[in-house]
Amino acid sequence: MLQIISLLFYFTFPAFIIYLCRKSTILNKIGEILLLYIVGILISNLVIFPLGLGDKLYGVQDALTSVMILLAFPMILFGCDFKNWKLKKAIVALCIGLVSVVTVDIIGYYIFDDNQSGFEKITGMLVGVYTGGTPNLASLKIALDVDAETYIFVHTFDMIISFVYLVFLMSFGIRVFRILLKGRQSTDNCQQALSTNTDYMSQNSEHPYSNIFTKKHFPKTLGSLGLSLLIIGLGMGVSYLISGKIDNMLILIMTMTTLSIAASFLPVVKKMEKSYDAGMYLVLIFSLVVASMVDVTAIDYRAGLNIIAYIAFVIFGSLILSIILSKIFKVDSDTMVITSVALINSPLFVPMIAESMKNKKVIITGITVGVIGYAVGNYLGIFLAQLLK
Repeated sequence: MLQIISLLFYFTFPAFIIYLCRKSTILNKIGEILLLYIVGILISNLVIFPLGLGDKLYGVQDALTSVMILLAFPMILFGCDFKNWKLKKAIVALCIGLVSVVTVDIIGYYIFDDNQSGFEKITGMLVGVYTGGTPNLASLKIALDVDAETYIFVHTFDMIISFVYLVFLMSFGIRVFRILLKGRQSTDNCQQALSTNTDYMSQNSEHPYSNIFTKKHFPKTLGSLGLSLLIIGLGMGVSYLISGKIDNMLILIMTMTTLSIAASFLPVVKKMEKSYDAGMYLVLIFSLVVASMVDVTAIDYRAGLNIIAYIAFVIFGSLILSIILSKIFKVDSDTMVITSVALINSPLFVPMIAESMKNKKVIITGITVGVIGYAVGNYLGIFLAQLLK
């Protein structure tokens, strides 16, 4: 019964938050995703963990975090306009992102190394996870022979500080960067980007989740959901054929991205006007669930303060360097932010931040950068660890 109640809550509460955002100008400025993060953390630390429900709900939560984001990924790509994608800008942004992470990671090594044996392995893992993602972190643990305690510590605070980074961006960071980079991606341009599909914007651009369940759109939305399931299945099949595992994230994401982009050019898929909205609603569910899994009382902040500071330094230091380089090479703020998120948090978080920016035009750039990051992360991590050894 508890699991059923939790499922109902996770699936319906985002709709309530959407409703509140429509009614309140202040809440609308905060945004649905950030509000769901706040609610999720409050529920986890005031209800779930104090009442001892964490273990009972973990199975449901773990399944939802995996399923929701995988389902949402293709559906969001179905609604993107890839004909107007600027490849040159994506390459420049990728180079800036990689250079920023590697440079700050090396600087941080010399600042925070406390003569701990094997500290260069932590440096290697950080450059891997912040140019690729968690799969790279796990791979580098094995490749660099990192002990389990160090790996768990780095992984835990990577997730915590990366979460803080996302909250920072969604709360006021994006607006600040648009000012610092002279707002090269203006609000008007963002609205224009969202208007690439005329039917998508025909009803009300301020309320993108409206009309999903109408007679006109609901069958098409179900069709996009079915197509998304098919693409996931094909991606897992390709992953199994190549690696022997159905969940090799590099292969899975690359296959799903390729198939989803190809499908977006099909006339029948272009008519699925609400696929993007439906996919973003799944992202809202994911945001609520993942926040409700955070137990702030279980974190030992005193152990390895230099490593915690190192992680924060790499994340926010690489952001500052990215801003400087973007200013020099005239990369707009939205492209800079989405590139940073793709590298620091992984491509799966790209749609979430694109929604916060109200600019889905940058999604393909973010995902492309993230996928390339997956591919090069292990190489950079191993090379840097050996270089500093």
